[in-house]
Amino acid sequence: MKLTILGATGSIGVSTLDVVARHPDRFEVVALTGHSQVEVLAAQCRQFRPVWAVVGSAEAAQRLAGLLGKAGSRTEVLYGADALAQVASLPEVDAVMAAIVGAAGLPPTLAAARAGKRVLLANKEALVMAGAVFMAEVRRAGALLLPIDSEHNAVFQSMPCNYSGDMTRGGVRRILLTASGGPFRTASPELLARVTPEQAVAHPNWVMGRKISVDSATMMNKGLEVIEAHWLFNAPADRIDVVIHPQSVIHSLVDYEDGSVLAQLGNPDMRTPIAHALAWPERIDSGVSPLDLFAVGQLNFERPDLARFPCLDLAYRALRAQGNAAAVLNAANEVAVTAFLERRLTFLGIADVIAATLDVVAAAPVDDLAAVLEADRQGRAAALDVLARHAARSA
Repeated sequence: MKLTILGATGSIGVSTLDVVARHPDRFEVVALTGHSQVEVLAAQCRQFRPVWAVVGSAEAAQRLAGLLGKAGSRTEVLYGADALAQVASLPEVDAVMAAIVGAAGLPPTLAAARAGKRVLLANKEALVMAGAVFMAEVRRAGALLLPIDSEHNAVFQSMPCNYSGDMTRGGVRRILLTASGGPFRTASPELLARVTPEQAVAHPNWVMGRKISVDSATMMNKGLEVIEAHWLFNAPADRIDVVIHPQSVIHSLVDYEDGSVLAQLGNPDMRTPIAHALAWPERIDSGVSPLDLFAVGQLNFERPDLARFPCLDLAYRALRAQGNAAAVLNAANEVAVTAFLERRLTFLGIADVIAATLDVVAAAPVDDLAAVLEADRQGRAAALDVLARHAARSA
């Protein structure tokens, strides 16, 4: 299988290459992309020898080309959004790992779907921002969409093997997405008011990037996953529940009409869903240690506290509103999280900015990529305005 890995220098990309390296007879890397971590991408190119490498800017491309030239590499270096879409839709590529974080990952992921690829979806924004548009392209082009998020991959594994998007016909009552609860699951309001970026990115179970770690701490990450699950499995909001499961051993569950509940369990390591999607419908070694249930000892479950995690409630609100609401939610969250990481906004202020943004951006349909990008633009502009007013009040 020939692969393009979008976001190769991030945590998902690195884990993907780890799995690929274990199976050199099965996988060949055709293209790797990374925004600005030039040295990391150069090392990956030297090891996996892709035909193409893509970075975010002309300056980064010049640096990468220089490093690869010194190593005698024949990898051709490109840069920019058009180049990302190009390597995502190369005719010789069979599968695309879509792991670019944020709205920047949407266009190349959409290009892969339009090209009818096996799309290994780790980019949330493709479904959160553009669910209707993206799924329409998947169906039109006959692309194979396989979820990489551990929760959605677990649901996929627990669904009927012939599931066609009809929960009633499949005998499915509910989808249960598990959440660790992040580092502040039991935190007091006083502690939440003083949370620092360093505390927010210290996830108890998973090793992730800074932005997604903050999303996990606010539970916006789980809210975005609820929206994703809606599009992936054609599930209405009232049939998707979130369950706090601190051990992160059960990755999600499917509740059936006959009383059965099927779950997928495993150690918290993204190489498991990555290997599953790369090899599906087969199974291959991922490098993940076997789950030791005796060491785990017990499994606990709690209802999410929406007063402590208002971002989760905001995501349900956006899903029920449909149209541009989810794209606006996502844009406002990205702006607010950036401000928090730069110490311009408190942890509790993240939800306040998102809620205010949803209040001021007018509802609108989203029928194509242009409308999605306009919703994203409006959401960011409104969120920045809310932030500016917040800063003025605080001055």
